[in-house]
Amino acid sequence: MRARIYQPARNAMQSGNARSKNWVLEFPPADAREIDPLMGWTSSDDTQSQVRLRFDTRKQAEEYARFRGIEVTVVDPHGRAPKIRARGYGENFATDRRAPWTH
Repeated sequence: MRARIYQPARNAMQSGNARSKNWVLEFPPADAREIDPLMGWTSSDDTQSQVRLRFDTRKQAEEYARFRGIEVTVVDPHGRAPKIRARGYGENFATDRRAPWTH
């Protein structure tokens, strides 16, 4: 069994940081999903792909995997983008601009 430990990224529609500091241990699917010929639903016999364990820290997730004998791949999180400074409308006409403002 091989699992992946990562810190999930925020959704594009989120402005807060809720549930973005946790670490997740997740198992990849062992086999491809099948399409049911009658209903058209997708299904799989693999129950491990449904397991997502959440941990407060990366160390806790690694210790859990080591204790259970699970091989893991740790994915480091990406850094946040630099914050953009909000400016007012009047700064469009400031005299100390780098380039002259044009229409």
